[in-house]
Amino acid sequence: MIRLSPLKALFTAQFLSAFVDNMILFIALGIIKRDAYPDYYLPFVQSIFLSSYIVFSPWVGRFADKKPKAKVLIIGNMVKTIGVLMLLCSFDPALSYGAVGVGAVIYSPAKYGILPFLTRNDDELLRANSGLEGYTIVAILLGSVVGGILSDFSITLALLISLLLYGLSIGINSMIPHDPGNRSITYKSSIRDFFADLRVLLANSQSHYSLIGTGSFWLASAVLRMILFAWAPLTLGITSGTSISMIIAVTGVGIAVGAVVTPYLISIKTYQRTLWFGYVMALCILAFLMIHTLEVAVIFLLLIGVMGGIYIVPMNSCLQQVGQHTVGEGKTIAVQNFVENLFMFFGVGLYTLATKNGVTIHSAIGATGVTLLLLVSYMYLYSRRK
Repeated sequence: MIRLSPLKALFTAQFLSAFVDNMILFIALGIIKRDAYPDYYLPFVQSIFLSSYIVFSPWVGRFADKKPKAKVLIIGNMVKTIGVLMLLCSFDPALSYGAVGVGAVIYSPAKYGILPFLTRNDDELLRANSGLEGYTIVAILLGSVVGGILSDFSITLALLISLLLYGLSIGINSMIPHDPGNRSITYKSSIRDFFADLRVLLANSQSHYSLIGTGSFWLASAVLRMILFAWAPLTLGITSGTSISMIIAVTGVGIAVGAVVTPYLISIKTYQRTLWFGYVMALCILAFLMIHTLEVAVIFLLLIGVMGGIYIVPMNSCLQQVGQHTVGEGKTIAVQNFVENLFMFFGVGLYTLATKNGVTIHSAIGATGVTLLLLVSYMYLYSRRK
């Protein structure tokens, strides 16, 4: 039997889980095309997935802190498996992907919240965050490509492979040591206490900066991903799910590179340097208003990824550090998930409405880039004031 260190087991299980999460989006795209759903249905499916984080965030942080986090990871993957089974049984893609979202929102606080338990100091925590982010982004990259290829070949086969990989992830989760948890945590007044945790984290300048920063990154990333599904056929004439998935995956390569180099550029103490990488990321998005060739698009998607990876990794570490000494790791990640997915939900929701009402792709690109610029500028002004 293969034995993995606790961190390696976490990284491997996270890789498999994130790999399948991203396969399923492209499987859903294949189902939407096959069954002739309207053009706006893919961003609608993504919005339903994101809404799971918004609805369940008040409870999942407490659940992750109350129970051993390795068990929480297993439960999250089991719920995701139910979503895949729903797709196999021909349930609506939005409802099925929403079930995957419920599993993801259970899983997320535990995968980040367990890192302080598995590391010994701030430097190890930053490297572990970088490693987890790197594994996640590589999983997004490969899962997107494999999902596009398999859904073009056979949607049923793609779903069966998804079930197998979720099962493997569950098995590897069992190798992670159990933290003691906190059985005194209850679910009474969860909503009120959740928003109290949110206020605590927003009142702290470091975690306030990190919440807005990570939220802005994921808003821009989620909307850009939806835009590329429409931009590639319109601008480049590419309609194959496989080809589109490979184009989108270039951003994942960039983020993985950014996550790897981050510890050499920025520490937790110098986290405000992330601002400049956020600005460059926004400018690269705006460059798509003038891009008309595949080669140039690939270069700028790679740049967006690298800038984004350097932008987000230090802020994740800062937030966990503050959370460990205030409201608790799991509840901090639940708040982070809530903020990030609220940002993404509004971004993707507005893009869905815009698509339904005939707003041009170029207008959507411009709005996405300008929104990121404004949010990074807010962070700059906030950090100067503090």
